Amino acid sequence: MSLMSYLGAIGAAQREAMDADERVIIIGEDVEANVYGTTGGGKSRADKGDFLQMYGRDRIRNTPISEEAIVGFAAGAAMTGLRPIVDLSYSSFLYMAMDQFVNQVAKNRYMFGGQASMPVVFRSAMFYGLNTGAHHSDRPYPMFMNVPGLKIIAPSSPSDAKGLLRYAIDSDDPVLTFEACLLWGSKEEVSDEEYRIPFGKARIAREGTDVTVVAISSSVPEAVAAADAMAAEGVSVEVIDPRTLVPMDTRAILESVSKTGRLVVAEPAHRTCGAAGEISAIVSEEIFDALKAPIIRVTAPDMQIPFSPALEKQMYPNRITIADAIRKVAGLR
Repeated sequence: MSLMSYLGAIGAAQREAMDADERVIIIGEDVEANVYGTTGGGKSRADKGDFLQMYGRDRIRNTPISEEAIVGFAAGAAMTGLRPIVDLSYSSFLYMAMDQFVNQVAKNRYMFGGQASMPVVFRSAMFYGLNTGAHHSDRPYPMFMNVPGLKIIAPSSPSDAKGLLRYAIDSDDPVLTFEACLLWGSKEEVSDEEYRIPFGKARIAREGTDVTVVAISSSVPEAVAAADAMAAEGVSVEVIDPRTLVPMDTRAILESVSKTGRLVVAEPAHRTCGAAGEISAIVSEEIFDALKAPIIRVTAPDMQIPFSPALEKQMYPNRITIADAIRKVAGLR
């Protein structure tokens, strides 16, 4: 075990995959000197060159500044035998390649009748909460959840970031991984051994009996903090981290809500058509009779992200707003 940051764990997963399989390549804008963990495993800027020297430019390729070209190139490379890891930087940049994602990456396995696979991983970082303005602060994973053929993951811890990414690289399906930059600096003990976390397996971040909180991405540590605070008020809160949004471990969610009878869903994306709405619908359809109170969603509002630090700070779920929702669903307010 080693103390690793979220970024360090991502770097470790990529190094393991590249050591194990020469078909694994990394492509993206300025990945040869990327400071976001792609080529350094979370090391300092001075150590970045080691990664490039280890694998060479045949396997670490800078690309033009064109997301459509990057995604199209990666799709073609995947269909012809390589296993690309694509660094798309800001998740807001995924929009520029929507045609490639929706009509090529997501559909080609189906369109070719399974004769071609699509083993490609697209990394993107959600830069919300850092006052980067409306053009760079999106959390677009709900939009891609609506595209059949894509796998969607949103790790909330270093251990999950390493294990889920390692599993994603081995997958023959296209995977989009959404990293909350607010979590990049978080650290925990992570296994030095190779391991993989299969998709569709939720994690119980905290056990409880009175209220279930399903939290996504950076909302997970906030939900755990809210649960700790509510314990002092006599409310036992169970926190479920789906980890993968497509496929989603609905069984774990349903089992938890069946036990507690109450559900709060917290996520940093917009309210309308978000993952919180989908989870709420599943619970309502499957175990409505088990609910003791209406479901409450804690999300970002349906508005553009303000540049003002003071205003943006109020946008996303935090331990205070999640705790307030827990009190309401538990009948304490």
